[in-house]
Amino acid sequence: VCMLCCQVEVDPNICGCKKVRKGLCFHTYCVFLASETYLDEALNGFRISDIKHAILEASKKHCFVCSKMGAAITCWTRGCGRSFHLPCAFQGECVTQYFGLYRSFCWEHCPQQLLQVDPEQKRTCSICLETLDNERAFKIMVCPACQDAWFHRSCIQKQALHAGISFCCPCCQNEELFVLAMLNMGIRLFRRPPSWESDRAWKLDNQQRRHCDAGICLCPGGREQAEEEGPWELLLCFSCAAEGTHRGCSCMRTISTHWECNDCA
Repeated sequence: VCMLCCQVEVDPNICGCKKVRKGLCFHTYCVFLASETYLDEALNGFRISDIKHAILEASKKHCFVCSKMGAAITCWTRGCGRSFHLPCAFQGECVTQYFGLYRSFCWEHCPQQLLQVDPEQKRTCSICLETLDNERAFKIMVCPACQDAWFHRSCIQKQALHAGISFCCPCCQNEELFVLAMLNMGIRLFRRPPSWESDRAWKLDNQQRRHCDAGICLCPGGREQAEEEGPWELLLCFSCAAEGTHRGCSCMRTISTHWECNDCA
């Protein structure tokens, strides 16, 4: 169980991969977004003391969405005391920004998009083609470049997952304005090739690059050995697929399905 969100089964695309450090279990983005935690660049990760402090402080706060204790994330707006768990953010209409200072906002103080609403026009999601309500709402997003592409928040998040480094407006193909707006509104982007490029050549290239990049490889067969399961199963980074690790070399449990390299995490 993550000691910050107090949950086991969560969406790794939102909460990140689960890690265990000196008896502390946490999701990477539960730590990034937690109040009063700081990245130690020298250690290429979080200081254990900061993680312990975040867990202690979270244990004193209740989530305004589910009312349970352990809410590590607090609204960035000064004077607002609302705290919440990362997996509860969507249900509570909270925005968490996966860049820069990794700020978080409750439903009252989250950034808003100004939508040009026409009461007589029925708009549809440009991805799933279902009808959208013509109102400014948490679950509706719009491309700032063309103003014609409207989306469900969940649809554009899935699009970002599959598009990876090719993420842009599906309608006007704008990248700069669109990406900045989506980041600001809490859409997580992924630094990896788009899923539709997973052809035979890409798979062969991945197979050629499969080796353990851990600082110290503990596998008796060496960095190139990869087994189907167990401690010497080789996992590629969930975000970039450029680095890999044996489960045993990164102290990963067999139930963990995702791993991220230090650069992506």
